[in-house]
Amino acid sequence: MASETRLAFSHPSERAIATAGDTPRDRISLRDHIVEVEIGAFQAERGTTQRIRCNVVVEVVPFKGPLDDDVDRILSYDRVTEAIAYELEAERLNLLETLAERVAERILLEPQALRTFVRIEKIDRGPGALGVEIVRSKPDGRGQTTEITEEAAQDQPHPRVVYLSNLAIADQSLSSWIDTLAARTAPVILCVGLPDTDRPQTAHKMTQRRIDLLAIEQNGWHLASRDLRCKVVATRTELDWAMKNDQICVWAPSKIVLDAVQGPAVQPGDSVALAAWFAQELEASELLVIGEALPASCTVPNRALALRDPLF
Repeated sequence: MASETRLAFSHPSERAIATAGDTPRDRISLRDHIVEVEIGAFQAERGTTQRIRCNVVVEVVPFKGPLDDDVDRILSYDRVTEAIAYELEAERLNLLETLAERVAERILLEPQALRTFVRIEKIDRGPGALGVEIVRSKPDGRGQTTEITEEAAQDQPHPRVVYLSNLAIADQSLSSWIDTLAARTAPVILCVGLPDTDRPQTAHKMTQRRIDLLAIEQNGWHLASRDLRCKVVATRTELDWAMKNDQICVWAPSKIVLDAVQGPAVQPGDSVALAAWFAQELEASELLVIGEALPASCTVPNRALALRDPLF
């Protein structure tokens, strides 16, 4: 029991050795790699950074033949630190567990990697370190992980993002527009702006941003009440599922905007520009704006329609 406790709190390399079995394994390790990042599910962890400490061990296929001191013949330590940096830059995360899983998955994409131990700890949240440690192995069939990833990327849908002004939401043609959009091949995600009703005003930029994002979401629920085919969704997982299952979505922006590592430069009050940012994030096939002018810039194909213009 004492030995198990010692292994639980020692560096992951000791656990790797203890659980290796009879098969000889080569290992590379990363010790006490500290990164400052915004992460965490609590409100107090938003808008501020904290330090996390990463310890990683990767068991690799023993190299056959002479190394010739050639870095291209081994799994570079840089690939481990790059995996951590890539996942931290991809999306703001709430959970260390999510980060650890994604880092392990990315490391196991490397051809030489067989098994990885990933320990990640928050070191600024209290008198001690709070963390998680996971062990993940490459699935049976070498290269399977990479093939699944590439296939998933090819199958990623490219939706049509449709921004509806408040006049468009109230228009009698709303249901017929949705009929027409649903009949097209691209998935449909609807976006709205701030409602015409009053909302609280504060002198603090961050709190006002949250209030305005929530007001947009309320307007989204108003749109959903006008046509029950429209489902309000807040997370990327929900959006991906809805797009793959032909469900029409109304985007509730708070979570995706606040969790984005490189969030939108625009404020929620510029709601068409916010929809353009969202369309770019999704690599949308088109941004269609009904009842408002187009944003100043947008990298996806876009067009604006008046209320009585045909959609297609």
